[in-house]
Amino acid sequence: MRVALFVTCLADTLFPAAAEATVRLLERLGHQVVFPPEQTCCGQMHVNTGYSAQALPLVRRHVRAFEPYDVVVAPSGSCVGSVRHQHASVARNAGDERLASRAEAVSERTYELSEFLVDVLGVTDVGAYYPHRVTYHPTCHSLRLLRVGDRPLRLLREVRGLDLVELPQAEQCCGFGGTFAVKNADTSTAMLADKLRHVQSTGADVCTAGDASCLMHIGGGLARLRTGVRTVHLAEILAATERSGSIGRTAVRA
Repeated sequence: MRVALFVTCLADTLFPAAAEATVRLLERLGHQVVFPPEQTCCGQMHVNTGYSAQALPLVRRHVRAFEPYDVVVAPSGSCVGSVRHQHASVARNAGDERLASRAEAVSERTYELSEFLVDVLGVTDVGAYYPHRVTYHPTCHSLRLLRVGDRPLRLLREVRGLDLVELPQAEQCCGFGGTFAVKNADTSTAMLADKLRHVQSTGADVCTAGDASCLMHIGGGLARLRTGVRTVHLAEILAATERSGSIGRTAVRA
């Protein structure tokens, strides 16, 4: 299968290891991965902060970049959520019904990584090896917008050597929320403190998730507390093998 990688701007600029791991994983499973060079930010940040007019050119560019492909995959529930739940609305609110229809067509074939693996490819065992104690944080957008459910957990349970431990109050937000963490710093910090306490209670070596943004937030808190717990994107764990090395790159180093 020919898969277009929607890299996301956060992975492109700050956490390329997640995108690189996505490519390695999909290629290992026998698929061709292409990178549409015209892609930029999907516009989620603009929409979420009330700048829909400024997001419109980004939506138009995104549609133009990914329209030629049958399947689009991203290592981000947040950005896929934006494509599915915001793009057509932004275009429609601007009076561009044709763009809205095109955006809907692109969104229907855009998948978060775990969705693509489980629902489209029908696999849960991707041949990964990761000998570490791991806990999983279900990010808000993947949980509530995309409803990925237990797909990431089903994938993690099949990873050889991995000791998966349940995260207490896992569905509680970590407090990032994009610009929420900036506009409501005190509330965000309090929410993060709760999440860090729960992560530490598991005794895990690694906290994983499907969004680099939340891992950045959690990882920053873990690093400041010098916990020794690392944050690693789900794609990096699934891409790890005995041959390639199983440690993975950390989103934030302690």
